[in-house]
Amino acid sequence: VALMLSSQTKDQVVADAMYKLKARGLTVQSIIDMPPEELDSIIAKVGFHNNKTKYIKQTAQLLLDRHNGVVPATAEELCALPGIGPKMAYIILAVAHGIVSGIGVDTHMHRLFNLLGWVQSKTPEQTRKQLEGWLPRELWGEVNVLFVGFGQMLQQPAERVKLLRRAIASQNAADSLQLI
Repeated sequence: VALMLSSQTKDQVVADAMYKLKARGLTVQSIIDMPPEELDSIIAKVGFHNNKTKYIKQTAQLLLDRHNGVVPATAEELCALPGIGPKMAYIILAVAHGIVSGIGVDTHMHRLFNLLGWVQSKTPEQTRKQLEGWLPRELWGEVNVLFVGFGQMLQQPAERVKLLRRAIASQNAADSLQLI
């Protein structure tokens, strides 16, 4: 649920919404039983909360109906749920099941990897496929965590130049990951 809320929303807003949801009781059944208006009011500060309310309610029902209330363990099954695309699916698999079967690439990572010249792609999904083509599989699980933090650091102007220079100075993209 936190990952579904996180898109286009600051971490603290997601944390506050998750705290309220957990206090209310956060289970598949409690989401199904909760009136949409109540769920929407709890997550009201989250970006696109109306759509996310719909997706969360639909996903909870599908989890119960098709998966016995358990989070699916394949990217294909996860992507079949409302509001979940490849990025979320790969992150969910890693966090919920300890399965690293792909790299969760968001828009910021997509832009950064193109800027660094590590990929030449037009979409995050193309970026994911290109990264998976050359990055050793044992590093896939670290990429999202590393570059989310890197992206946050890049928000600080003084750090931006230093970090980018370190990454760009490397002739090998895999080595750049280690430098950062």
